[in-house]
Amino acid sequence: MKIETLAVHAGHKIDPATGAVSAPIHLSTTFERDVEGTYSRGFMYTRNNNPNRQALEEGASALESGAASAAFASGTGAAMAIFQALSPGDHVLAHVDAYYGITRLLREIFVPWKLDVDFADMSDLNAVKKGLRANTKIVWTETPSNPLWKIVDLAAIAQLGHEVGAACVCDNTCAVTLQRPFQLGADFILHSTTKYFGGHCDVLGGIVVAKEENELFQRIRKIQYEGGAVPSPFDCWLILRGMRTLPWRMRAHSENAAKVAEFLASHKKVERVHYPGLKSHPRHEIAARQMSMFGGMLSFEVKGGRDAAMKVSTSTKIFTRATSLGGVESLVEHRASIEGPVTTSPEGLLRLSIGLENADDLIDDLNQALG
Repeated sequence: MKIETLAVHAGHKIDPATGAVSAPIHLSTTFERDVEGTYSRGFMYTRNNNPNRQALEEGASALESGAASAAFASGTGAAMAIFQALSPGDHVLAHVDAYYGITRLLREIFVPWKLDVDFADMSDLNAVKKGLRANTKIVWTETPSNPLWKIVDLAAIAQLGHEVGAACVCDNTCAVTLQRPFQLGADFILHSTTKYFGGHCDVLGGIVVAKEENELFQRIRKIQYEGGAVPSPFDCWLILRGMRTLPWRMRAHSENAAKVAEFLASHKKVERVHYPGLKSHPRHEIAARQMSMFGGMLSFEVKGGRDAAMKVSTSTKIFTRATSLGGVESLVEHRASIEGPVTTSPEGLLRLSIGLENADDLIDDLNQALG
């Protein structure tokens, strides 16, 4: 089935008890045992499993053509389970431009826990080759990367990782339905389902999709159950509902972002635009090869640095100043002030999450904010 059909039907079944087309929400935390003490209906306790979480995991697996999924209460919770599935002394090589929450998680939680962590610019294959070791267990990629939207050659990175026995994890949050990491060699896909999966800035979640149900995934599944950082049944229901319109929303987000990027690239008060859909992007050809469209996220640098960028962010009328991304409404954020002193974001950079408003209105809003 094509991606649009999968998104509508994956994880959805007619309720056998009532015939309901929209699945019920199973809020129960516990389930009845059979008289002999077993659970023939498949559910024991919601931390272990729940009908809504099972439906979400089946749907996400089908959407990404994976073998299995494990859903968590947040994107960082999902990432944390992957790193917890490793052992102290194992080496992780991560993209230097990965989402700030991931780099903070590695530096502040897992380095003290004795994971060996290095960061490399994964848009540079030579830097990746130098960073890999015999004890590298995870190569953590993100493409397009947040917030500079660098492009990683997934097939090349996965091959390099596999040569040393490492698993390749791709954070596909910003390119869901637009990019197929498993077809490019990735072993695991991470999504912050808070973002485009949910799509309305009203639910928190994360999910790990595995290409194969291997030993590493079984450890992740064990951590999901024993650690208990699972999404609620209602959260799962909301995320799965959001998935049904996901391909169409991603198409509209991408079309709007492309128009906004072209406008900003020609504006006299804009120093630089970071968007892989622009032919001026240094890795545009690779992006075009591994993506069907270029996503709804972009960043641009305002001439005049921090003060000028802050003035733009406080002058918009449609764009809302807020963290996060992937909702129907457009957001603007000054990343350096959010990330703090270790930020890699230029002081003049603003990150835009392009929503589903009319692109002409978004362009007019940015034009008046830039002055």
